[in-house]
Amino acid sequence: MGADNQQERLDVNWIIGFVDGEGCFHVALNKLPKMTLGRQVLPEFRIVQHQRDEYLLKRINKFFEFGDICRNHGDRKEFRVRGLENLNKLVYFFNENPLQTSKRKNFELFSQVIELMNNKEHLTKEGLKKIANLASKMNRKIKRHLESSETIRQSSNNLEQDIVRSFRRLEEVIRNNNPPSE
Repeated sequence: MGADNQQERLDVNWIIGFVDGEGCFHVALNKLPKMTLGRQVLPEFRIVQHQRDEYLLKRINKFFEFGDICRNHGDRKEFRVRGLENLNKLVYFFNENPLQTSKRKNFELFSQVIELMNNKEHLTKEGLKKIANLASKMNRKIKRHLESSETIRQSSNNLEQDIVRSFRRLEEVIRNNNPPSE
């Protein structure tokens, strides 16, 4: 292989560093009534970049020899890996070549989800709960609920109403310089 081709190839350390900074391991639990339990587990790995850096995503895609490059939104493109076969290859790669930042913890949780799916546990109610729990610990630690989005929205609205009521009581106390009456 010529020097030009060697310079074009990405090495493992570059990939690890780039993923530590730009990669995202994500597990979505989508409501899908046609599924047996009404939920679809959708794990994915992605790297998002401005479209001007799409060539980097193409090089990463060439390095792994799987995944897709597609539009993310606006002027963003992403390298995305879905599907258990390719996600298992990705898990193997990062087990052999560990991430160095806090993203490693997200990867470890992600790989547990992949293992549960390999064992078909996502097809059981208990397995789905395990996956929701693992997913809720990933990234920004957003709680993954198995309730409907409407139920979540309603409880969110109740919380907002409670906060507004608390502020109104506080304003009244300040205005009247009296302690609040319960």
